[in-house]
Amino acid sequence: MKKIRALPESDFLKLFFAFFAVFFLMAAVCMPDRANMLSGLKQILVQPCKVSTSYFGVGGYAATFLNMGMVAAICLTLFVVFGAEANNVSTLAFILTTGFGAWGINIMNIWPSIAGVFLYALVKKEKLSGLVNAMLFSTGLAPLITDLMIRYPNAEVVGFNLPGIALSLLIGALIGFLMPAGMANSPKVHKGFDLYSAAFPMGMLAFFLNATLFKTMGIDLPNPGDTLSVVSPMICNTFCILLFSCCILGALALGCTPKAYWRLLTAPNTIKDFSSYYGTHVFLMNVGVFGLFILGYYNLIGAPFNGVTFGVVFCMLSTCNSGSHPGNVWPIMLGYLASSVVFGWLSQVAGGEFAMTIHSQAIVVGLCYANGLSPIADKYGWHYGFLASVMHYLLVTSVPNLHGGFCLYNGGFTAALICVILIPELERFCHTKDERKALKAK
Repeated sequence: MKKIRALPESDFLKLFFAFFAVFFLMAAVCMPDRANMLSGLKQILVQPCKVSTSYFGVGGYAATFLNMGMVAAICLTLFVVFGAEANNVSTLAFILTTGFGAWGINIMNIWPSIAGVFLYALVKKEKLSGLVNAMLFSTGLAPLITDLMIRYPNAEVVGFNLPGIALSLLIGALIGFLMPAGMANSPKVHKGFDLYSAAFPMGMLAFFLNATLFKTMGIDLPNPGDTLSVVSPMICNTFCILLFSCCILGALALGCTPKAYWRLLTAPNTIKDFSSYYGTHVFLMNVGVFGLFILGYYNLIGAPFNGVTFGVVFCMLSTCNSGSHPGNVWPIMLGYLASSVVFGWLSQVAGGEFAMTIHSQAIVVGLCYANGLSPIADKYGWHYGFLASVMHYLLVTSVPNLHGGFCLYNGGFTAALICVILIPELERFCHTKDERKALKAK
């Protein structure tokens, strides 16, 4: 354990990525439907996967875990082969991409956009070692790549065809080529208050492509059939409890103490690099504790544990090294819960048909990305984090109309829009926590 704790941050994180990949692959062979694992994986590769499509329903449990494990292994391989340094942003990109392996990303639809990042490196003469994070984030429009390959412009699946493959390669290359510049500019838009920073350029690009390829052309590809009814709370909870418990035990073995983790939970300012600032052992503890915290919330509200819900546990967990922890995420959760109650009542008074209950699928997914607004709670106080969460709740189900359900980063894109609306007003009219303390001291 001393040797592991003494590893440089980058090497430790790559070891952590390997642990994740192996855990998912081992789970695949333990699933009750493992006999159909390969045939299920084939179904995942050849079926549409617009938001929100559960791979549990498309290919089964074993195939979903296999896909997630293989996606994780591919991500790790990119870091290793190109000698990239793994950091807090890499952690976000890796866990996020792995999480989407349950509902939108598969081992086939990630390559066109990754190739686009290769093209960017060639044109700009930049080293690939500095672009691996961009490769992973570029996969946020993977459902669009699948649809272009197998059915565009047809409503029904026609299978792989040469024009479709060529178009998917072209659009994927465009996405990947534009991604690095978009990522570099995004923090100027949300001023660092959206932890899912790559979601803004991806969402705007999805908006443009949806308008160009579909709305302007008068083409509408329907969502896949019902895949969300295939649920298994036992499988999801068992896997997550085992995984996150291993992380906690590993952190304790590496020397993490309750006092060290409490220091992270009560930090007065936003820290966006836990593994570097607090140490890899404290980071690993946050993975376990934050993961169980997320899992507990979804159980508490009665979320349906299909592939999408299972995936968003990890999509939400992805910020565990970039600023999120139970201490600054609870106001976000509270805001969603309060919004569901209040607007459910108002809808009843107005005679509307309320569909945004706290355990509805769209709201379960929406909360996953509202978590990205936790820096607002850090800087301005929990009540402003609560306000940002309410605004996110109101907007998140309308944003898919912009990108047609092709952007996996829908909630992160919504969080960026909330920042555009809210942050200028907070800066103009409100004091930060530090400013309030200074005024109180006077």
